[in-house]
Amino acid sequence: MTSLRNSAGTDEPAPNAPTAATPGRLPATAEGTSAAPFGVVDWGLVAFAAAIWGASFLLIAEGLEAMEPGVVTIGRLAFGFVTLAFVPKTRQTRIAAGDWPRVALLGFVWFAIPQTLFPIAEQWVSSAVAGMLNGGLPMFAAAVSAILLRRPPGRSQLQGIVVGFAGVVCISLPSLQGGSKTALGTVLVLLAIVAYAFAGNLMVPLQQRYGAIGVIARAQLVAVVLTAPYAIVGLGESRFEWKPFGAVLLLGTIGTGVAFVAAGTLMGRVGATRGSVIAYLIPVVALVLGALVRDDPVDAIAVVGLALVLAGAWLTSRAGR
Repeated sequence: MTSLRNSAGTDEPAPNAPTAATPGRLPATAEGTSAAPFGVVDWGLVAFAAAIWGASFLLIAEGLEAMEPGVVTIGRLAFGFVTLAFVPKTRQTRIAAGDWPRVALLGFVWFAIPQTLFPIAEQWVSSAVAGMLNGGLPMFAAAVSAILLRRPPGRSQLQGIVVGFAGVVCISLPSLQGGSKTALGTVLVLLAIVAYAFAGNLMVPLQQRYGAIGVIARAQLVAVVLTAPYAIVGLGESRFEWKPFGAVLLLGTIGTGVAFVAAGTLMGRVGATRGSVIAYLIPVVALVLGALVRDDPVDAIAVVGLALVLAGAWLTSRAGR
Protein backbone atom coordinates (compact mmCIF):
# COMPACT_ATOMS: atom_id res chain seq x y z
CA MET A 1 0.00 0.00 0.00
CA THR A 2 1.30 3.42 -0.90
CA SER A 3 2.27 5.57 2.08
CA LEU A 4 2.24 9.36 1.83
CA ARG A 5 3.06 12.04 4.35
CA ASN A 6 -0.15 13.55 5.66
CA SER A 7 -0.65 17.10 6.93
CA ALA A 8 0.68 16.15 10.36
CA GLY A 9 3.92 14.86 8.87
CA THR A 10 3.36 11.19 9.80
CA ASP A 11 3.76 8.09 7.69
CA GLU A 12 0.05 7.20 7.68
CA PRO A 13 -1.67 6.91 4.29
CA ALA A 14 -3.32 10.17 3.29
CA PRO A 15 -6.95 9.89 2.17
CA ASN A 16 -7.59 10.79 -1.46
CA ALA A 17 -3.89 11.53 -1.91
CA PRO A 18 -2.29 11.16 -5.33
CA THR A 19 -0.67 7.83 -5.99
CA ALA A 20 3.00 7.84 -5.06
CA ALA A 21 5.45 7.53 -7.87
CA THR A 22 6.77 4.14 -8.84
CA PRO A 23 10.35 4.63 -10.03
CA GLY A 24 10.93 2.82 -13.30
CA ARG A 25 14.63 3.57 -13.75
CA LEU A 26 17.37 3.09 -11.19
CA PRO A 27 18.18 6.83 -10.92
CA ALA A 28 14.57 8.10 -10.81
CA THR A 29 12.79 10.98 -9.10
CA ALA A 30 9.25 12.33 -8.82
CA GLU A 31 7.29 15.48 -8.11
CA GLY A 32 6.47 16.28 -4.50
CA THR A 33 2.92 15.60 -3.33
CA SER A 34 2.35 19.36 -2.83
CA ALA A 35 3.13 22.38 -5.00
CA ALA A 36 1.71 24.88 -2.47
CA PRO A 37 3.83 27.40 -0.55
CA PHE A 38 5.52 25.95 2.52
CA GLY A 39 3.20 25.53 5.48
CA VAL A 40 3.93 25.22 9.19
CA VAL A 41 4.87 21.54 8.96
CA ASP A 42 7.20 22.16 6.01
CA TRP A 43 9.00 25.07 7.69
CA GLY A 44 9.20 23.04 10.90
CA LEU A 45 10.97 20.22 9.07
CA VAL A 46 13.27 22.76 7.40
CA ALA A 47 14.17 24.47 10.68
CA PHE A 48 14.80 21.22 12.54
CA ALA A 49 17.02 19.64 9.88
CA ALA A 50 18.91 22.88 9.21
CA ALA A 51 19.64 23.46 12.90
CA ILE A 52 20.96 19.93 13.37
CA TRP A 53 22.95 19.82 10.13
CA GLY A 54 24.37 23.28 10.70
CA ALA A 55 25.81 21.99 13.98
CA SER A 56 27.04 18.79 12.33
CA PHE A 57 30.10 20.45 10.85
CA LEU A 58 31.17 21.58 14.29
CA LEU A 59 30.61 18.05 15.64
CA ILE A 60 32.69 16.60 12.80
CA ALA A 61 35.51 18.97 13.68
CA GLU A 62 35.29 17.91 17.33
CA GLY A 63 35.36 14.24 16.37
CA LEU A 64 38.48 14.78 14.25
CA GLU A 65 40.34 15.93 17.36
CA ALA A 66 40.79 12.26 18.34
CA MET A 67 39.59 10.15 15.41
CA GLU A 68 40.63 9.67 11.81
CA PRO A 69 38.07 10.73 9.17
CA GLY A 70 37.01 7.17 8.36
CA VAL A 71 36.27 6.43 12.01
CA VAL A 72 34.14 9.57 12.33
CA THR A 73 32.24 8.52 9.21
CA ILE A 74 31.40 4.98 10.27
CA GLY A 75 30.71 6.12 13.83
CA ARG A 76 28.00 8.55 12.77
CA LEU A 77 26.51 6.06 10.30
CA ALA A 78 26.42 3.24 12.83
CA PHE A 79 24.87 5.40 15.55
CA GLY A 80 22.32 6.72 13.06
CA PHE A 81 21.31 3.23 11.95
CA VAL A 82 21.03 1.90 15.50
CA THR A 83 18.85 4.87 16.47
CA LEU A 84 16.39 4.25 13.65
CA ALA A 85 16.50 0.47 14.09
CA PHE A 86 14.77 0.86 17.46
CA VAL A 87 11.80 2.66 15.87
CA PRO A 88 8.93 0.17 15.24
CA LYS A 89 8.16 1.77 11.88
CA THR A 90 11.61 0.74 10.63
CA ARG A 91 10.92 -2.94 11.29
CA GLN A 92 7.38 -2.74 9.93
CA THR A 93 8.46 -1.31 6.57
CA ARG A 94 8.81 -3.85 3.77
CA ILE A 95 10.84 -2.74 0.76
CA ALA A 96 9.87 -4.37 -2.55
CA ALA A 97 12.63 -6.40 -4.17
CA GLY A 98 12.62 -4.11 -7.20
CA ASP A 99 13.39 -1.07 -5.04
CA TRP A 100 16.33 -2.52 -3.13
CA PRO A 101 18.87 -1.44 -5.80
CA ARG A 102 17.58 2.14 -5.38
CA VAL A 103 17.87 1.90 -1.59
CA ALA A 104 21.45 0.63 -2.00
CA LEU A 105 22.22 3.47 -4.40
CA LEU A 106 20.73 5.91 -1.89
CA GLY A 107 23.04 4.52 0.78
CA PHE A 108 26.00 5.10 -1.50
CA VAL A 109 25.24 8.66 -2.65
CA TRP A 110 23.43 10.07 0.42
CA PHE A 111 25.57 8.53 3.12
CA ALA A 112 28.74 6.71 2.07
CA ILE A 113 30.14 9.33 -0.32
CA PRO A 114 29.34 12.68 1.38
CA GLN A 115 29.85 11.48 4.93
CA THR A 116 33.26 10.17 3.94
CA LEU A 117 34.22 13.37 2.11
CA PHE A 118 33.15 15.88 4.78
CA PRO A 119 35.56 14.70 7.52
CA ILE A 120 38.42 14.59 5.02
CA ALA A 121 37.61 18.09 3.77
CA GLU A 122 37.40 19.52 7.29
CA GLN A 123 41.07 18.75 7.79
CA TRP A 124 41.72 21.72 5.48
CA VAL A 125 38.61 23.94 5.60
CA SER A 126 36.83 25.30 8.66
CA SER A 127 33.49 23.97 9.84
CA ALA A 128 31.97 27.40 9.07
CA VAL A 129 33.10 27.29 5.42
CA ALA A 130 31.99 23.68 5.01
CA GLY A 131 28.56 24.59 6.33
CA MET A 132 28.24 27.72 4.22
CA LEU A 133 29.16 25.85 1.03
CA ASN A 134 26.08 23.69 1.58
CA GLY A 135 24.07 26.71 0.46
CA GLY A 136 24.79 25.54 -3.08
CA LEU A 137 22.79 22.32 -2.67
CA PRO A 138 19.50 23.66 -4.14
CA MET A 139 21.32 24.63 -7.33
CA PHE A 140 22.66 21.11 -7.82
CA ALA A 141 19.41 19.47 -6.70
CA ALA A 142 17.44 21.47 -9.26
CA ALA A 143 19.89 20.54 -12.02
CA VAL A 144 19.61 16.81 -11.24
CA SER A 145 15.82 17.08 -10.93
CA ALA A 146 15.58 18.83 -14.30
CA ILE A 147 17.55 16.02 -15.94
CA LEU A 148 15.57 13.19 -14.34
CA LEU A 149 12.15 14.85 -14.81
CA ARG A 150 13.10 16.17 -18.26
CA ARG A 151 11.87 19.69 -17.52
CA PRO A 152 13.41 22.88 -16.09
CA PRO A 153 12.63 24.19 -12.60
CA GLY A 154 9.82 26.71 -12.03
CA ARG A 155 10.52 30.42 -12.42
CA SER A 156 10.63 31.19 -8.69
CA GLN A 157 12.87 28.21 -8.04
CA LEU A 158 15.14 29.22 -10.90
CA GLN A 159 15.45 32.73 -9.45
CA GLY A 160 16.34 31.24 -6.09
CA ILE A 161 18.99 29.05 -7.70
CA VAL A 162 20.63 32.02 -9.41
CA VAL A 163 20.70 34.07 -6.22
CA GLY A 164 21.93 31.10 -4.22
CA PHE A 165 24.70 30.37 -6.71
CA ALA A 166 25.95 33.94 -6.42
CA GLY A 167 26.05 33.45 -2.67
CA VAL A 168 28.04 30.22 -2.96
CA VAL A 169 30.60 31.96 -5.19
CA CYS A 170 31.05 34.67 -2.55
CA ILE A 171 31.41 32.10 0.22
CA SER A 172 33.91 30.02 -1.76
CA LEU A 173 36.31 32.80 -2.79
CA PRO A 174 38.18 33.11 0.55
CA SER A 175 38.73 29.34 0.66
CA LEU A 176 40.04 29.15 -2.88
CA GLN A 177 42.63 31.79 -1.99
CA GLY A 178 43.90 29.81 0.99
CA GLY A 179 46.30 27.45 -0.77
CA SER A 180 46.12 24.11 -2.58
CA LYS A 181 44.98 22.06 0.43
CA THR A 182 42.25 24.54 1.30
CA ALA A 183 41.10 24.51 -2.32
CA LEU A 184 41.09 20.70 -2.27
CA GLY A 185 38.95 20.74 0.86
CA THR A 186 36.50 23.09 -0.85
CA VAL A 187 36.31 20.80 -3.90
CA LEU A 188 35.63 17.77 -1.69
CA VAL A 189 32.77 19.61 0.03
CA LEU A 190 31.28 20.53 -3.34
CA LEU A 191 31.55 16.90 -4.51
CA ALA A 192 29.72 15.82 -1.37
CA ILE A 193 26.98 18.37 -2.10
CA VAL A 194 26.55 17.04 -5.64
CA ALA A 195 26.07 13.56 -4.14
CA TYR A 196 23.47 14.99 -1.75
CA ALA A 197 21.66 16.61 -4.68
CA PHE A 198 21.41 13.33 -6.55
CA ALA A 199 20.33 11.48 -3.40
CA GLY A 200 17.57 13.96 -2.61
CA ASN A 201 15.98 13.31 -5.97
CA LEU A 202 16.34 9.57 -5.52
CA MET A 203 14.69 9.77 -2.10
CA VAL A 204 11.44 11.40 -3.26
CA PRO A 205 9.68 8.39 -4.86
CA LEU A 206 11.04 6.02 -2.21
CA GLN A 207 9.68 8.20 0.60
CA GLN A 208 6.31 8.43 -1.12
CA ARG A 209 6.07 4.65 -1.30
CA TYR A 210 7.49 3.60 2.08
CA GLY A 211 7.88 6.66 4.30
CA ALA A 212 11.27 8.03 5.30
CA ILE A 213 12.33 6.01 8.36
CA GLY A 214 12.47 2.51 6.88
CA VAL A 215 14.21 3.63 3.71
CA ILE A 216 16.83 5.74 5.47
CA ALA A 217 17.66 3.07 8.07
CA ARG A 218 18.34 0.51 5.35
CA ALA A 219 20.35 2.99 3.29
CA GLN A 220 22.49 3.76 6.33
CA LEU A 221 23.16 0.06 6.88
CA VAL A 222 24.39 -0.17 3.29
CA ALA A 223 26.67 2.81 3.93
CA VAL A 224 28.10 1.20 7.11
CA VAL A 225 29.17 -1.81 5.04
CA LEU A 226 30.64 0.37 2.27
CA THR A 227 32.66 2.60 4.62
CA ALA A 228 33.92 -0.15 6.96
CA PRO A 229 37.22 -0.76 5.09
CA TYR A 230 38.17 2.92 5.24
CA ALA A 231 37.31 3.03 8.94
CA ILE A 232 39.51 0.00 9.67
CA VAL A 233 42.47 1.75 8.02
CA GLY A 234 42.10 4.78 10.29
CA LEU A 235 41.33 2.89 13.49
CA GLY A 236 44.97 2.45 14.51
CA GLU A 237 45.60 6.21 14.30
CA SER A 238 42.53 7.07 16.38
CA ARG A 239 42.18 7.25 20.13
CA PHE A 240 39.27 7.33 22.54
CA GLU A 241 38.40 10.62 24.22
CA TRP A 242 35.04 11.38 25.78
CA LYS A 243 34.44 14.76 24.14
CA PRO A 244 35.11 13.63 20.52
CA PHE A 245 33.19 10.42 21.18
CA GLY A 246 30.23 12.39 22.50
CA ALA A 247 30.35 14.63 19.42
CA VAL A 248 30.22 11.62 17.07
CA LEU A 249 27.47 10.02 19.16
CA LEU A 250 25.33 13.16 18.86
CA LEU A 251 26.28 13.51 15.20
CA GLY A 252 25.07 9.97 14.54
CA THR A 253 21.91 9.71 16.60
CA ILE A 254 20.47 13.15 15.85
CA GLY A 255 22.35 14.43 12.79
CA THR A 256 22.52 11.17 10.80
CA GLY A 257 19.43 9.52 12.23
CA VAL A 258 16.61 11.91 13.08
CA ALA A 259 17.57 14.88 10.87
CA PHE A 260 17.75 12.76 7.71
CA VAL A 261 14.26 11.44 8.42
CA ALA A 262 12.99 15.02 8.67
CA ALA A 263 14.73 15.95 5.40
CA GLY A 264 13.48 12.85 3.60
CA THR A 265 9.94 13.55 4.76
CA LEU A 266 10.13 17.12 3.47
CA MET A 267 11.44 16.01 0.08
CA GLY A 268 8.59 13.57 -0.36
CA ARG A 269 6.14 16.37 0.41
CA VAL A 270 7.56 19.19 -1.73
CA GLY A 271 10.07 17.55 -4.10
CA ALA A 272 13.86 17.51 -4.14
CA THR A 273 14.39 21.04 -5.48
CA ARG A 274 12.20 22.82 -2.94
CA GLY A 275 13.13 20.35 -0.21
CA SER A 276 16.78 21.30 -0.57
CA VAL A 277 15.89 24.74 0.83
CA ILE A 278 17.16 23.22 4.10
CA ALA A 279 20.64 23.86 2.79
CA TYR A 280 20.04 27.61 2.68
CA LEU A 281 19.68 27.74 6.48
CA ILE A 282 22.58 25.39 7.26
CA PRO A 283 25.19 28.11 6.62
CA VAL A 284 23.57 30.38 9.22
CA VAL A 285 23.97 27.77 11.96
CA ALA A 286 27.43 26.67 10.79
CA LEU A 287 28.68 30.26 10.56
CA VAL A 288 27.49 31.21 14.05
CA LEU A 289 28.69 28.03 15.76
CA GLY A 290 32.02 27.96 13.93
CA ALA A 291 32.76 31.55 14.90
CA LEU A 292 31.55 31.32 18.50
CA VAL A 293 32.76 27.86 19.49
CA ARG A 294 35.88 27.31 17.40
CA ASP A 295 36.88 30.90 16.60
CA ASP A 296 36.75 30.15 12.87
CA PRO A 297 37.57 33.24 10.78
CA VAL A 298 34.73 34.69 8.73
CA ASP A 299 35.44 36.96 5.76
CA ALA A 300 33.16 39.87 4.91
CA ILE A 301 32.48 38.52 1.42
CA ALA A 302 31.32 35.24 3.00
CA VAL A 303 28.74 37.18 5.02
CA VAL A 304 27.52 38.80 1.78
CA GLY A 305 27.24 35.32 0.28
CA LEU A 306 25.30 34.17 3.30
CA ALA A 307 22.75 36.95 2.80
CA LEU A 308 22.35 35.90 -0.84
CA VAL A 309 21.67 32.26 -0.04
CA LEU A 310 19.08 33.29 2.55
CA ALA A 311 17.34 35.37 -0.11
CA GLY A 312 17.41 32.29 -2.33
CA ALA A 313 15.67 30.30 0.44
CA TRP A 314 12.59 32.48 0.30
CA LEU A 315 12.43 32.35 -3.50
CA THR A 316 12.83 28.57 -3.61
CA SER A 317 10.09 27.93 -1.04
CA ARG A 318 7.40 29.77 -2.98
CA ALA A 319 4.53 27.94 -4.68
CA GLY A 320 5.22 26.02 -7.85
CA ARG A 321 7.12 23.01 -9.02
